[in-house]
Amino acid sequence: MRLLNDIQTVNPEIEVLKELDDKNTHYAILSHRWGSEVNYDEMTGLTAMKPQKRDDVRHRDGYRKIIKSCEEAKKDGYKWLWIDTCCIDKRSSSELTEAINSMYRWYRNSKMCYVYLHDDFSRFQKSNGWPEWFSRGWTLQELIAPNKAKFFNKNWVSIGTKWDLKSTLENITQIPEEVLVDEKILRSTNPWKRPCIAHIMSWAANRKTTRVEDRAYSLLGLFGVNMPMLYGEGSKAFQRLQLEIIRVFSDHSIFAWNRGTRPGKNRTWKDDGSVNPYADAGSKRPHRNCRRRRSQHRGIRL
Repeated sequence: MRLLNDIQTVNPEIEVLKELDDKNTHYAILSHRWGSEVNYDEMTGLTAMKPQKRDDVRHRDGYRKIIKSCEEAKKDGYKWLWIDTCCIDKRSSSELTEAINSMYRWYRNSKMCYVYLHDDFSRFQKSNGWPEWFSRGWTLQELIAPNKAKFFNKNWVSIGTKWDLKSTLENITQIPEEVLVDEKILRSTNPWKRPCIAHIMSWAANRKTTRVEDRAYSLLGLFGVNMPMLYGEGSKAFQRLQLEIIRVFSDHSIFAWNRGTRPGKNRTWKDDGSVNPYADAGSKRPHRNCRRRRSQHRGIRL
């Protein structure tokens, strides 16, 4: 993975971004909602830019996020930081595919995750009363995967850690506390300990992504599967995800979706290859059909 060094040192001799091993490097990582960001090309060319262009980049909210994240990492004793906006060269399809397939592992192997909530805390109407970060597809894995996480408000004032806030986080996301504090449960070989497929799907059911395909791609790490990125395939991405999951898990709860509108609920089945039909499988306790739908052995990858 490509990691970010201290960008506040304006020295062309210093390598701002460096390829390092995520397993043997102590690094922090940022989770956030995208806005006016600084991309890979701009970050690598920052010192060579004309002063006016460089000032324009440095006045962006995305640049301030990078600076504040670096400051927090430095305070916590970490030299390296990973941020999705500037550490991936998205012009390369092969690099983007590798990053998406590795992202869950990168968040899991990080020593600290900084969660930046950019919202004005006086208006939460867009996300059912909670910051928008909780409504996005990619931030689901970014919440679950890291062992340690700190939450910050828009002024970079600490709100608390994932451990401190686990009860509130469960209330917002419907993800059980035991999963929030120990993501290894998702990789347990004990099918009775691991949440069923439908239950995991339900955590993502009401989340949104900018690209349709990302609703599937953002779930790869949660199920421990891999597949190539084919932007432009639309809802077929989710169908491919289901097939990959079926190849690995003998968990029939993947078929436990809601096919119609239930009385008193505004949920309608659409055969659009999305995670929405799993919304009814979610609760603070495992879905009532999970245990009876799950086989007693794991699938065989062919």
